[in-house]
Amino acid sequence: MDLFKKVLQIVGSIAIIFTLIFAIKSTDNSNSLGSSPLTENTNHLKALVTSLPIPNDLNFAGEPVPLNEQEVLERVDREFLVNTYWQSNAMLLMKRSQKYFPIMRPILDTYGVPEDFLYLAVAESGLEPLRSPAGAAGFWQLMKGTAKDYKLEVNSNVDERYHIEKSTAVACEYILKAKEKFGSWTLAAAAYNAGNRGISRQLEKQQTNNYYDLLLGQETGRYVFRILALKTIMSDPITYGFKLNELDYYKLTPTKEVTVNKPIKNLSDFALTQNISYKILKLHNPWLRQEYLNNRSRKKYQIKIPLVMD
Repeated sequence: MDLFKKVLQIVGSIAIIFTLIFAIKSTDNSNSLGSSPLTENTNHLKALVTSLPIPNDLNFAGEPVPLNEQEVLERVDREFLVNTYWQSNAMLLMKRSQKYFPIMRPILDTYGVPEDFLYLAVAESGLEPLRSPAGAAGFWQLMKGTAKDYKLEVNSNVDERYHIEKSTAVACEYILKAKEKFGSWTLAAAAYNAGNRGISRQLEKQQTNNYYDLLLGQETGRYVFRILALKTIMSDPITYGFKLNELDYYKLTPTKEVTVNKPIKNLSDFALTQNISYKILKLHNPWLRQEYLNNRSRKKYQIKIPLVMD
């Protein structure tokens, strides 16, 4: 046993010597590469998660946010942190924005709706033609009843909530109606989420006319603050740590419109006549919900067909 202990001691001593030699060489190599413990520490600091700048003049559609109120400031800060540090999602939203904002922006301008409402669409759908568990659909997440009230066609065959131009126009009409009712773009945005009746009921119950004075449920209570954060971050990506070149943004493929005023029995066959695939046809016309178009009423539909680029 004594001999075994001596052998272990010798092996242990040799291991310590080799460890020291390796450490010295590693330090020499690091220094030869221009690195040092101080540099390594500095690099580590650069990777730290930090607090984020919030503009002093933060506003929604020109209506100032009362950042002097601590409770409001904390709610703003939360949305800035959540939407900045979910980097992959924020990057995707920025990339998609350059694909769809050029379609939406002129429609908002035509109706006189501030551009800040572009970011309402971002908050609603992430700029994807989604359907929610509650049944809201499209970029603007319109409910079926609302869409029909504003004369959109919604059925199992055609759902114009997925038609970006038509749904944007309906969203503008809804927003303008809410603005007329409440006298505030901020409350109009909140009403888009909670409904005009929902916001009216809370304003009356809580005896106020200011969104920032309302105590609301989790979703609507965060809604405008999230839009504010998305607008600020996406409008000034570098300040919030995002670097994108022009080529990084997604682009919308140029299209032409083909007028159809009769039924189409098979959209796959129709796509082939236009020299495109069924998949491409449906991606550019998500309002076509099935493999055919009924159109018994002989309504005129404009179907988008991608242009062949030279």
